[in-house]
Amino acid sequence: MTTILEQLATSFVASAAFGLIFNVPKRALVQCGVVGMLGWALYVALTQQAVNVTAAALIAAGCVAVFSQIMAKLYRMPIIVFNVSGIIPLVPGGLAYNAMRSAVENEFDAALRLGMQAFLISGAIAMGLVLSEVVNRAIRRSRL
Repeated sequence: MTTILEQLATSFVASAAFGLIFNVPKRALVQCGVVGMLGWALYVALTQQAVNVTAAALIAAGCVAVFSQIMAKLYRMPIIVFNVSGIIPLVPGGLAYNAMRSAVENEFDAALRLGMQAFLISGAIAMGLVLSEVVNRAIRRSRL
């Protein structure tokens, strides 16, 4: 069992490294790592509180989008710089891999279950990003 500190460090490195691959400006790599780490920390905290993983991914993705908006304003960069890198720890790559592996091993019940869970989490991540942007725009318009 990994400790929370190991998970936070790993999510920070994964987000920052993906930022490097995504050609994020070098001065923003640490902030990208922080956004990913905060999103993952929230996801882990929610799942440890017995929140459904799909709901936890939705909430964490929404918070990643909010953190990205904050970082974008602070560092005067596009939101997508922080969004794309920050969302990486939440992507259910392991579930998708296990679903494909189960399908190849003719375990179709497990493949369907795992594939559907990966699909739902992916959809929740997308919805979290979109809902956060909708709320942000609604707040901006209400100030006008």
